[in-house]
Amino acid sequence: MLLEICVFNTATAIAAEQAGADRIELCENYANGGTTPSYGYLKTVREKISIPVFPMIRPRGGDYFHTQDEINIILKDILLCKELQFEGVVFGLLNQDGSIDKENTAKLVEAAYPLDVTFHRAFDRCKDPQESLETLIQCGCTRVLTSGQYPKVTDGLPLVKTLVEQANDRIIIMPGSGLNSSNVQHIIDTASVTEVHTSARIRIPSTTAFRNPLMPEDFDIDFVDVNEIKKIKSIINQ
Repeated sequence: MLLEICVFNTATAIAAEQAGADRIELCENYANGGTTPSYGYLKTVREKISIPVFPMIRPRGGDYFHTQDEINIILKDILLCKELQFEGVVFGLLNQDGSIDKENTAKLVEAAYPLDVTFHRAFDRCKDPQESLETLIQCGCTRVLTSGQYPKVTDGLPLVKTLVEQANDRIIIMPGSGLNSSNVQHIIDTASVTEVHTSARIRIPSTTAFRNPLMPEDFDIDFVDVNEIKKIKSIINQ
C-alpha cells in the first residue's frame, strides 16, 4: 500500500518525506488546482528529496482543454522532468466535448517514457469515465488519480470501486480528495485500491513582521500535517 502526498512548496515536500510519504506529487498554485512547478522549485526538490517525485505538468489553471502551444509547453516540461531524473509526471488533457484528448495524451505518454504517467483529476471532469478509462489504458498511462467524479472521494467511492474492477490491474486507480486518516481504511476496504493520495494540507501563519494595513492579504503558508501523514501510514501498513 503506497501513500502519495501532494505538496505545494519545498519545505512541505521535505516534511512529507520525513513523515513517511512514499511518493510526492509536486505542484504549485493550490488555489487553481495545481500548476507546473518552476525550474528552481523542481531542481531544489530533486536535490533534497530521495523518494519518488512526480511533478504536475499543467501550464495554467482553468479548464483541461489545451491549445497546441500549451501542448508544446507540456511536452517541454515533461522533457525537462526527464532530464532532471524525476520518476514520473502528472498531467491530464480533455477535448471540449469532455472526452479524453487521446491523440495528445498518447504522444505525451510516449515522450515521457520510461517515466510513470499519472492522469490527474481532469478525469473527474470527463464525460464518460468508464470509456475514458479504456482510452487512458490504450494511451499507456500508469495510473489515474480520481475522486470518483465528486469533489470528495467518499461521495464518489462507488465509481472508484467500479473503475478498479474495470481496470483489472491494467492501470492503477488512485483515490484522492478528502481522503484522511478517518476514512482511508474504509476507502481501501471498499474499493480494493493499492495506492492512496492526499495533501494532508494545513495552513501555518506567516512570520512576516510587517503588513501594510491598506493591503489586506492572506499571508499564511500551505504546509502538511505531519501527524496526519503518520496516522495514515500507520493505518495502511497494518
